[in-house]
Amino acid sequence: MKILVTGGAGFIGSHTVKKLIKLGHHVVIVDNFNDYYDPRLKEDRIKILLKGLKFKLYRLDIADYKKLEKVFKKERFDKIIHLAAQAGVRYSLTHPFVYERSNILGTLNLLELCRHYKVRDFIFASTSSVYGNSRQYPCREDSRTDQPISLYSATKKADEVLAYAYHHLYGLRCVALRFFNVYGIWDRPDLALPKFIRNILADKPVEIYGRGQMSRDFTHINDIVEGIVAVVRKSFKYEIFNLGRSHPEKLMDFIKMIEKYLGKKAKKKMMPMQAGDVRATWADVSKARRLLGYRPKVKIRDGIREYVEWYREYYKNKTGRG
Repeated sequence: MKILVTGGAGFIGSHTVKKLIKLGHHVVIVDNFNDYYDPRLKEDRIKILLKGLKFKLYRLDIADYKKLEKVFKKERFDKIIHLAAQAGVRYSLTHPFVYERSNILGTLNLLELCRHYKVRDFIFASTSSVYGNSRQYPCREDSRTDQPISLYSATKKADEVLAYAYHHLYGLRCVALRFFNVYGIWDRPDLALPKFIRNILADKPVEIYGRGQMSRDFTHINDIVEGIVAVVRKSFKYEIFNLGRSHPEKLMDFIKMIEKYLGKKAKKKMMPMQAGDVRATWADVSKARRLLGYRPKVKIRDGIREYVEWYREYYKNKTGRG
């Protein structure tokens, strides 16, 4: 199939592109290479992670309808995997309109273009953040999602609602994937694992929010990609799936594992909860297991060890990066 992957130079996107090409699909990437974090990391994903693979790359913003339409006219896609978004809970507190433009307008543009260019299958990234501070753990797809506690999660919930409206009105087949705390090599530098490693190696304090009482369902990128590919192989009218490891880790235990594989202790600075942060994430993946055959395999200790090795190698000669 010919598949459009938006955000294909991003963390999850680039790994997804690599897997799809190896499965024999024709892949087109749309990415705007913005500067939310150092865009050289995106450039390196294209040059190193995807080295030797054949794909098309369009450098454009999904919020630009006219430019995006030219791609749809030229390529004629079988399926869309929409992973482009402005990420980050904390950044959304200070840059709300960036989220409105990328996450809502960008998604609306794609849905409209799917409608007009007869693309029937739309697979897109949602987030575990839509559950807010859930009263039910593990979180199931039918748990309440009407009380988001960050603008980021509100925009992702809006995407789910927009997609359902297009499914209902125009028969578009839509699948929302609620990702849980994805980590792995080529990770975004603003996420917990690279931030902790960076500070520990630099002898800087690691800021631990929620005074260490939080837990996260850290899920390895390989397991997330397997879940995405499983959806590509199937066709659903409208579905939502949790993709997580279904095994939350206490934040302090997570830090201990990082210390172990770095061979260095962290200087810890206990902090209160930050606005927009949830106390815990924990996925019920029974639906994905039943309908997709989804079974996360990567153990957290193996994922952290792999990441530490990659981090040391990638950043060893890159002063000021990461």
